[in-house]
Amino acid sequence: MAAPYAETTLEPLRGPLTGYCYRMLGAAGEVDDAVQETLLRAHRNLHRHDASRASLSTWVHSIATNVCLDLLRGARRRALPWDLGPASTSGELGAPLPDSQWVEPLADSRLPHVADPAELAVRRESVRLAFVAALQWLPPRQRAALVLRDVLGFTAAETARILDCSTAAANSALQRARATLEEHRPAPADPVDPVDPDDAAQRRLLRDYVDAFESHDVDRLIGLLADDVRSGMPPFLWWLHGPAAIGAAIEAGAEYCADDRMLPGAGANGCPTIGQYRPDADGVLRPFALLVLEVRGGRISEIVTYLGAGERFAEFGLPPHP
Repeated sequence: MAAPYAETTLEPLRGPLTGYCYRMLGAAGEVDDAVQETLLRAHRNLHRHDASRASLSTWVHSIATNVCLDLLRGARRRALPWDLGPASTSGELGAPLPDSQWVEPLADSRLPHVADPAELAVRRESVRLAFVAALQWLPPRQRAALVLRDVLGFTAAETARILDCSTAAANSALQRARATLEEHRPAPADPVDPVDPDDAAQRRLLRDYVDAFESHDVDRLIGLLADDVRSGMPPFLWWLHGPAAIGAAIEAGAEYCADDRMLPGAGANGCPTIGQYRPDADGVLRPFALLVLEVRGGRISEIVTYLGAGERFAEFGLPPHP
């Protein structure tokens, strides 16, 4: 059944709201509920919207902000493995942490289409896993102020209306947020090629990574990694730093992934993805993990391997079997 607001002017806001709620929450699994609740509240109260006081987008984003702030009340900070402790020095994974601990990947297909390469580059930078994890250091209202102003481009007056505060208070929250974010801001990823927004070089890098992994060519795989590469596997705290450590771990675990297969997927968080498949007891390859890779300087600088993400493979254009 179609949503009751599907034929109103609210539906075009679904994509922008998805990006906003994701940056606020860091949890792809909560975004749909937050956006749906926002649109339902807006539909029920559409007769109260006063266009002379605020644009429809500003008014709806104020509703989304309240929905997100409610969801964030009492929530723990979501993170990536390297935000929670030093690199591992052994092969012991330890106990898994709950899903609520981790920043989750978001499929690029859930965000509005962007044709302009410069705008696309800004969007990719602001949905990167590392950037979303950095946002988690901010108190929720400061996070909202920064995303509204510096990512979505709302004015100071619009941001104040969304946050239901004075312009001075909104500006103060923004300045505090910028100062905190600067302490945790990640290094920039490779920019988008304006001639080739889909980035053929990154596609080749992905194919090389898949080929090296499936052929168990550890030396070749290491050559694709940046000198300061990091690799982690949520839901475990365990993570590795540097090509040598990653190469040693791959060699040590060769028997566990000897028959695994990989397929490049669609983008997530403005980054390339790979689906990893592992044989079950009957030898049938099943979804095992989703890898989200960051690229810097033409080499892979971060690998976040989400174990147990098989039920989400379709979101990233990955089939149930390779």
